Amino acid sequence: MHLGIDASRATAAHRTGTEHYSLRLTQALLAQSGTHNVTLYFRQPPPTGLFNSGQQRLIPFPRLWTHMRLSWELLTRPPEVLFVPAHVIPAICPVPAVVTVHDLGYRYFPDAHPLTQRLYLDLSTRFSARAAKHILADSEATKRDLTKFYGTSPEKISVVYPGRDETLTRMDAAAMRAKYNLPEKYLLHVGTLQPRKNLLRLIEASTLHASRFTLVLVGRAGWLSEPILAAARAANVRWLEFVPDEDLAGLYSGAEAFVFPSLYEGFGFPVLEAMACGAPVICADTSSLPEVAGDAALRVNPLDTAALAAAIERITTDAELRAALITKGYEQVKKFSWAKAAQKTWAVLEQAAQK
Repeated sequence: MHLGIDASRATAAHRTGTEHYSLRLTQALLAQSGTHNVTLYFRQPPPTGLFNSGQQRLIPFPRLWTHMRLSWELLTRPPEVLFVPAHVIPAICPVPAVVTVHDLGYRYFPDAHPLTQRLYLDLSTRFSARAAKHILADSEATKRDLTKFYGTSPEKISVVYPGRDETLTRMDAAAMRAKYNLPEKYLLHVGTLQPRKNLLRLIEASTLHASRFTLVLVGRAGWLSEPILAAARAANVRWLEFVPDEDLAGLYSGAEAFVFPSLYEGFGFPVLEAMACGAPVICADTSSLPEVAGDAALRVNPLDTAALAAAIERITTDAELRAALITKGYEQVKKFSWAKAAQKTWAVLEQAAQK
């Protein structure tokens, strides 16, 4: 089988969840490609060594790359199947396509997205859900949302859980505390600063524990981040805007707790990353997070600031609970691997190739 993969999002310098998924799953698919022929399509040259196999097709184009340049490539040099790991199928796609839809958060929280982005996400998701031969969803929550909002048949959707970064493990945190000038005890959140992450409530809840812990936010400023940054400054919250991937394990390992009260997540990679590094986790009891965290996290209603503050109190004072959550976290992360995700994705792709 000749598989084409839209790898354009896998080369992003600063990767969010979607870019991380695109990179790691593409790498895992290549590792299991066997006799299959794989072509990777790029808008920009990938860094040397990022992909060690597969044919690489660099097809630069200034604007509308997916719908114009990739469409033309598929028309002139068609693979047997196209895999789009990042949401958007080309407008002209003459071959069977499998697409991953990560989340439909814009349908639940429209005000958390710029209008143009919201319209594009809605139109492109609706089109992709209709045009795809099969859809991968990161979670049962996303599968339900596709059926709810776009009427997609459940039989057309397969839930394939993403993997986790297995290089992230518990380590001595002293070096990271020194590098970032952090106190001995801190609460940690990792993710883009945007309304969907529910950071205003997290900052408010953390102020009740400010005498014992500093809240540390790791992530770039996103859409409507100004109120979050203002609240963070007023509450003496530490903001680390740019943290290289190799420093994350040390930051997770040193945290008294990892707190992730997001209003909506298609998956929630940081929850697994924190667990893998031995940090006890508090997360929201919404969307995909119960699937990701299982019983290895203290789950709360993200709209209840008092409940969030109480969870912080409990997880930082109850030694027995902390130990239990850390142990369960180590077991929970074993359920997720890129090798498993790639194996299940190959099965879907091979089925899609059958006319």
